[in-house]
Amino acid sequence: MSPSVKFLCTRRLRKSGIISFLSAAKNLQPSSKRCLQTQRFQAFAPPPPSSLPKAAPPKTYRRIRKWTWRLVYLSVGTGMIWGIDKQFYASSLTRSARTFGLGLIVAIDYKINFRAHPPLAKSIAALHARNAERLYELLRANGGLYLKIGQAIAMQSAVLPPEFQKMFSKMFDDAPQNSWKDVEQVIKEDFGKSPEEVFGVSFDGNPDMGVMERTARASASVAQVHWARLKDGREVAIKVQKREIASQVGWDLWAFKVVTWIYTKTFDLPLYTLVPYITERLFLETDFENEADNSERMAKLVAGESRLNGRVYIPKVYRELSSKRVMTAEWIEGVRLWDKDSLTRPWKGSSRQGSPGCKGAPLDPPSPELVLQTIYKSTTEERLKPERDWWKGKDGKGGLGLSSKEVMTTMVDLFSAQMFLWGWVHCDPHPGNIFIRRLPSGKPELVLIDHGLYIHMKPEFRHQYSLFWKSLMTFDNKTLGDIVQSWGINNADIFASATLMRPYSGGDNTVSGEIKKGLTGKQQAERAFEMQQKMRKGIKSILGDEKKWPQELIFIGRNLRIVQGNNQFLGSPVNRIKITGNWASRSLVESPDLSFGEKAKNYGRHLIFKFVLFSTDVVFYASKIRQFFGIGGGMEDELEEQMKHMAKDFGVELNHSVFKG
Repeated sequence: MSPSVKFLCTRRLRKSGIISFLSAAKNLQPSSKRCLQTQRFQAFAPPPPSSLPKAAPPKTYRRIRKWTWRLVYLSVGTGMIWGIDKQFYASSLTRSARTFGLGLIVAIDYKINFRAHPPLAKSIAALHARNAERLYELLRANGGLYLKIGQAIAMQSAVLPPEFQKMFSKMFDDAPQNSWKDVEQVIKEDFGKSPEEVFGVSFDGNPDMGVMERTARASASVAQVHWARLKDGREVAIKVQKREIASQVGWDLWAFKVVTWIYTKTFDLPLYTLVPYITERLFLETDFENEADNSERMAKLVAGESRLNGRVYIPKVYRELSSKRVMTAEWIEGVRLWDKDSLTRPWKGSSRQGSPGCKGAPLDPPSPELVLQTIYKSTTEERLKPERDWWKGKDGKGGLGLSSKEVMTTMVDLFSAQMFLWGWVHCDPHPGNIFIRRLPSGKPELVLIDHGLYIHMKPEFRHQYSLFWKSLMTFDNKTLGDIVQSWGINNADIFASATLMRPYSGGDNTVSGEIKKGLTGKQQAERAFEMQQKMRKGIKSILGDEKKWPQELIFIGRNLRIVQGNNQFLGSPVNRIKITGNWASRSLVESPDLSFGEKAKNYGRHLIFKFVLFSTDVVFYASKIRQFFGIGGGMEDELEEQMKHMAKDFGVELNHSVFKG
């Protein structure tokens, strides 16, 4: 090809881009240039160790291994402690740890959020609600004595926020019952013999022996009750303490003391000084020999009081079949106080016939065929006791045909006599511990059971308390002030209202005035918060000198409140305040601890006092007339409404449901 032609072809190819493409492709081809080795060939030899740098230490992961072993030790140790605690201490350590943990959470929550505008809660009500749920779940999870403490709180929950009132009202549900194996073990440990040997019963249908139900008829926080019929024909209630309680009670009360001490210091509330007395009472409740003593003492006191003998019945205790953890008493057939319909519906029995077991009458035995049939079923859900509900009639719609007024009068008389005349007070008179039977005369017979929780009022304090009640009724503010000052209480009007369960209008209202002062015009949240803060100061002012404060008042107030709730539940059939005040005044005349001169002086005052009580009758019958026409709910309901209005001034919401005993 000539040079000119070659030039023209190259120019055209460059224009078309083919030359550029071929140049780029040529550059991408591997170089074919060869390199010559100019050095002498030497075989590869590893370098000598001396020429190498110092070796770096291997990675041991020491920190990871250390924390891994710590985690293993912690897990093994925790597992061993948990196993030992569960096996030998009935989970007492676990329960205490759970209590301290949740107590700390609740304390921190309130410390951070208890203010008008909580930073970590929608409102103070939401703060109360979540902590009420936490405490309720703790008490239910721990069980045992924690349930008893929860029930004590529930009975006083009227002064707690509504969220606590709603949650703690569930504390009276039946507790789970222990297995028969645990019951059998407790009986063997206390008596050294099997239940068959102790009670003379048979579980295989032996007709020459008694019978016993292995399924509890009732189960509470610390014990459960089994029905049995002994071979001599006596029907008994065998109250057996739950096996774990003996191991737990010491730890539970210790945890209660520690938590209360922490809350006393953290929130500046005068609580801890009351704890030793409360824990002592609760501990005595787990001693069934103490309960038997209380029961027998009360039976003697009732038998010696003509105004109560024949109206009140205390079941017999069989000491030979009882111990510290097992108490055997007479079985009671009757209607619980909370069954209002069965109390008041028409009587379907004969005119001169009483309900089963009244006045301790013998009870008809169970059918032998039923016993054998139940045994052959091989079930632990035995129900061997006859129902004995013939008095309800064939249609089952009958009742005891009793007057609720007579029932309630007997109850108020009994507890007033305990408080003002004898000084031995039953502190757990809720409806589950009161049975009602019908006497052949058609009158009610009140049966009081569960005598574990009592307080004793020394004569001097009992006389003071009687005079205190008398002064309340007559607005004797000088005497009232002198008495409460001797008790270390700095102001009488709020304490008087709490005692009467109605606003006391005879005082000077200095504490209530101070609490309500300076709240006008604030936002609702700020007002509620400030009222609760001032209420705490008011409580401290009421308590005053904690060392002088009679600790018996804790449980006396509990008794009064439950009796008030029982009266309200039955429709306020009696003037409770008048009956109680009358017993208080009369005890200052009849008490054997007073001299003849003091009795004579008090007798004249008692006659004047009887005229004063007439004014309470005017109020009572006016409320009954309004109740008859459907305008009101009765005297107790009206008094409660007054208390609610007064309590709202103090930032406290009283809940109606907690007054139902």
